[in-house]
Amino acid sequence: MTINEKFIINLQGKNFITYEGLLDLAHQKNLISIEVELIQIPNKENSMTAICKATATTDKETFTDIGDASPQSVNATIAPHLIRMASTRAKARVLRDLTNMGMTAIEELSLDDGVNEPEEPYQISQQEPPTKRQVDTIKKLADDLNYPVNYDALTKKSAASLISKMLDEKKK
Repeated sequence: MTINEKFIINLQGKNFITYEGLLDLAHQKNLISIEVELIQIPNKENSMTAICKATATTDKETFTDIGDASPQSVNATIAPHLIRMASTRAKARVLRDLTNMGMTAIEELSLDDGVNEPEEPYQISQQEPPTKRQVDTIKKLADDLNYPVNYDALTKKSAASLISKMLDEKKK
């Protein structure tokens, strides 16, 4: 298995892997499926904590792990999406087991982990090209909104900003 360096994020001198990187590694190990089950719905009685269980299966093995999210463990922009974050964290944890990855996934970080999240979710080089997923998302949104895009000028950071801008425009 080979980790592509583009999936490693360095925050305050510590390396973290992205969920996208874990998924890439899992496919190298013949990932067949990932299933997620909502174990706990967030409500006032449980301090708005969502808990999900993820099960990942390859052609040889099956792994299971859980992930949680609460308003205390995510930033304000993620707080309305606790179930999705718990699901992502559960999948990240199970994929770390499946791939034997000791490095923590960036998506697993809680606000109290001692690593301060930067203003930008990931520290990105200004010159780094956009990901295929970013370009695909931009193309779909640009088509939906009849929005002109200069794809040659996009960087990873400008693509993220453009996606946010187009999503806001689409909501109107």
